Amino acid sequence: MKILAVCGTGLGSSFMVEMNIQTILKELGAKDVEVEHSDLGAATPGAADIFIAGRDIAMAMKHLDNVVELNNLLDKKELKEKISTVLKARNII
Repeated sequence: MKILAVCGTGLGSSFMVEMNIQTILKELGAKDVEVEHSDLGAATPGAADIFIAGRDIAMAMKHLDNVVELNNLLDKKELKEKISTVLKARNII
């Protein structure tokens, strides 16, 4: 499974979210999950199984059906809840 954290330029907030996702995956004991970060242009069908982005960027990703929208990029609790939900639905944890 591949998760792609997305922001406008693929440099700042997406990298921060990627690091937070990696920490959460370790906490959850999730295996075989690859995490990367990128800009909005790389968020194309097939680029990842799950895309994670803030609300403003997620609104520009309507062409994808597997987007997890974050209300607050800094809220690790929200991120963990949403990641857990996705991983449970896919029987990864």
